[in-house]
Amino acid sequence: MRERFDVVIAGAGPAGAQCARDLAERNYEVLVLETESEDEFPRQSNKSTAGTFMSAMTGFAIPDDVVMNYTDNVVLESPNDHYVRNQTGAVLEFAEFKQWLVSEGRNKGATYRFDARVSAPIMENGEIVGVRYDGDEEVYADIVIDATGPAAPLAKELDVCDLKRDHQAIGVEYEFEGVEMDHDDYADLRDAMMLRLDHDLAPGGYSWIFHTGEDTAKVGLCYIQNGSHQKYAKDGMGIDDYLEYWLDSDPRFDDAEKIEGTQAHRGSAHIQPPDSMSTDSFMAIGDTVPTVDPLWGEGIHKGMKSARAAAATADSALKPDEPDTSAENLSVYDQLWHSEVAPKHNARLMMTELLYLAPNERYDQLMDDLRSTGQDTLRQINGGDRRAIAKLTHLSDMPILVEYARRRLDI
Repeated sequence: MRERFDVVIAGAGPAGAQCARDLAERNYEVLVLETESEDEFPRQSNKSTAGTFMSAMTGFAIPDDVVMNYTDNVVLESPNDHYVRNQTGAVLEFAEFKQWLVSEGRNKGATYRFDARVSAPIMENGEIVGVRYDGDEEVYADIVIDATGPAAPLAKELDVCDLKRDHQAIGVEYEFEGVEMDHDDYADLRDAMMLRLDHDLAPGGYSWIFHTGEDTAKVGLCYIQNGSHQKYAKDGMGIDDYLEYWLDSDPRFDDAEKIEGTQAHRGSAHIQPPDSMSTDSFMAIGDTVPTVDPLWGEGIHKGMKSARAAAATADSALKPDEPDTSAENLSVYDQLWHSEVAPKHNARLMMTELLYLAPNERYDQLMDDLRSTGQDTLRQINGGDRRAIAKLTHLSDMPILVEYARRRLDI
């Protein structure tokens, strides 16, 4: 006899767990399959910076218990300058946050199976009807959701999202103590989340320091292994080498040490225009779908918003006496993603790519541009406001714009 649920979700990260939470609250039978063992969930190596803002905290009722530190400012650094934006944020204890989401879903009736690696979709008449996991185990559902992040075994098999490896960003991060958060030569990072644009440290990407309390911080960097990275990269250096190089060259880390018992936190994400995110009986959510904000990622909030949009779409598709999980009906999720999750995505992605193409001296000028245009500029840019982007554009940026256009034509 076939084991069957209303919805099967691959992946118990923020997106998958939030989707299960929403669907279970609507009384659907939901199964979440997670690769990691429950005893180790989530592994240290699978953590992230987990920085978010109050809109996410209140919108998803995230409790104070999973917050390492509330921050007052977002700081952008360039090689020789910085800009401070007053905005309350929260640095989450990511492991406890993910465990809380799982507990929330279970309390509402969702079923979780750990040590359950999803390997392939089960197809009948050209449509997905379930998934295989742990070799030959099978489970069937009216709707299958891929929330596995960049691995995306189901989305890739179904040719959803059009994921390209050369547009995948990789990142590494450690937790440190002994960090000088208020060094005389730099911005005051006490109670701040800082992002630094500097190709010397993160060629084709950015680095960060997120204050987690007293003299502790999450410190990391990421970059996309594309043409921009290759232009600025140092021969023979990988991502761990760049982090060590930063630690050795920045005086804020003179007395810093990795916190005992913590490991490297590694992750990746796709930075590209998303293709379709759904098809018959299937949706992709969270980091499985490419998305990024220009000047701060905030992937947690985006992932959870995509989960909520998918849950609402599934609810609509499964409610009638005769459920309709056709591609046409589930395309409502794509519409919600573009209107609610990542509005004006193309404009925001354009700003992101332009940032990574800009040389270091342009980053110094950007700090001055942000000071002269006002506090709302960052919010407008992250919202995809092309007029705000235009405010930061100078005639001297023409070579960057030409290079951007050339790269877009090559995609």
